[in-house]
Amino acid sequence: MASHSGLLTIMERAARKAGNKLRRDFNEVQHLQVSRKGPADFVSKADRAAERTLYEELSKARPDWAFLLEESGEIEGDPTKPRFIIDPLDGTTNFLHGIPHFAISIAVEEPLPNGKREIMSALVYQPMTDESFWAEKGRGAWLQDARLRVSSRRNLDDALIATGIPFMGHGNFAQWNRIFGAVAPEVAGIRRFGAASLDLAWVAAGRYDGYWEADLQPWDVAAGMLLVREAGGFVTDFRGGDKCIDRNEYLAANDTLHSKLHKLVAGALR
Repeated sequence: MASHSGLLTIMERAARKAGNKLRRDFNEVQHLQVSRKGPADFVSKADRAAERTLYEELSKARPDWAFLLEESGEIEGDPTKPRFIIDPLDGTTNFLHGIPHFAISIAVEEPLPNGKREIMSALVYQPMTDESFWAEKGRGAWLQDARLRVSSRRNLDDALIATGIPFMGHGNFAQWNRIFGAVAPEVAGIRRFGAASLDLAWVAAGRYDGYWEADLQPWDVAAGMLLVREAGGFVTDFRGGDKCIDRNEYLAANDTLHSKLHKLVAGALR
């Protein structure tokens, strides 16, 4: 059984507080589905309210830290201190349609002596299932107090793979179609559940065997990437390199499946 750091305790407390409100708002959204005005305005208010709660709770505990927030953008802090990267409601479209699959994602990025920055702490909290996926650099990945390990499957024909699908104004349809065409015939199934932070958390938990997606924002993936790596998995760009953020490409799996998926994806993009 693992006990997480004081920082993770603060992050989880903030996520649970925001999550309680999102749960209540989600139940309200289901009633609004039948109204003429529709729930879109209500959902954007719920998103902003969750972000406000997270910011208030975390800035109270770490007043000199910077923030990168989905709704509010960058809030400057002491450049020598860490930065919170937050998505207050990943899976907004699911939330809007009354689908109970969404999460709060919080990552902590710390400055390194070489001028770079690295994600050192991560939390993905799923309010509807009360599941708290968390990781700290070098301490493993966990679901509550149970250690997480990526799937041990070795064969693509046994593997369940997650992805995100381009939609109106977002993503490269031609590239996605090429990758899908290469991967789909080789694997047991492909799922698109609509929340990248949970896709990565589920790879860390071994529920999915692999994942690919492009054109995401840092707050979508910052926490999930650390979860996968601390659970023994690999996250790279589509070429198998370490430029995920720069290229905005994410390919995650265990070592064997990552190698096989990488060959399929890279081959599709030649």
